[in-house]
Amino acid sequence: MAAFVGRVWLRMLKCPCPPSSAGVELSVNNQAADFTLSTGLSPAISLSCLVHNSSQAEELLWYRGDGQVDLKDGNKVNISNICISPVNESDNGVTFTCRLARDKAVQVSVTLDVQFPPHLSGEETLHVEEEKDVTLTCNSKSNPQGQSTWLKDSQSLTLQQSRHKLYQTSEIFQLSISKVQKSDNGTYTCLVESRLGNGTRDFHLIVEDKKPVFPKEAVIAAVVVVTITILFGIVARIDKFLKVWKALIS
Repeated sequence: MAAFVGRVWLRMLKCPCPPSSAGVELSVNNQAADFTLSTGLSPAISLSCLVHNSSQAEELLWYRGDGQVDLKDGNKVNISNICISPVNESDNGVTFTCRLARDKAVQVSVTLDVQFPPHLSGEETLHVEEEKDVTLTCNSKSNPQGQSTWLKDSQSLTLQQSRHKLYQTSEIFQLSISKVQKSDNGTYTCLVESRLGNGTRDFHLIVEDKKPVFPKEAVIAAVVVVTITILFGIVARIDKFLKVWKALIS
């Protein structure tokens, strides 16, 4: 038994356990816990990750969402910095995470709250036949979300419950008009207002004359009559031609 214990003790001396990460902490921009960083559209912002309470050199990893960020060799040990340049709308809601390489459970995350004024888009000119339905779709991006309104010819649009419907999400603002009339012709403006500014998008609605509709059955019947008439005409001509031919050869 004593010999067995001695061999185990000797093996432990030869193969020391890796140092524990207990007590090692990270901070990002002096924040030791996950946090949200509010910013506007800017040329660049930097994030700095620092190791605390470690007696050895520690390698750091950065992630953007689930993807790992490529770091230069001199930017990985004990302190690591990344730069987001430029900061734009697509960075809103994205999470950046700094992790300890040998123990990825040790980490700090920062979520970007990128604030920007309304940016609108959508089809500018729509042609619709009279008495058809049409939907104007205004694509709107803003943070914080703005208040949306529809105007017609620069005036507040009076909504008719039987003909107008509004639909809105965080990024879509729609106006649907059923059975459009000539009086619906005009310029519709999607107006989105926020504390960071306003955005507008004009939609030109052109109501065209209703196209005449021919009954399908009547058209088919007319085609059949014309076809039969042509066939009878051909047959009649053939009979006359045969009679003339017989008279010539007799």
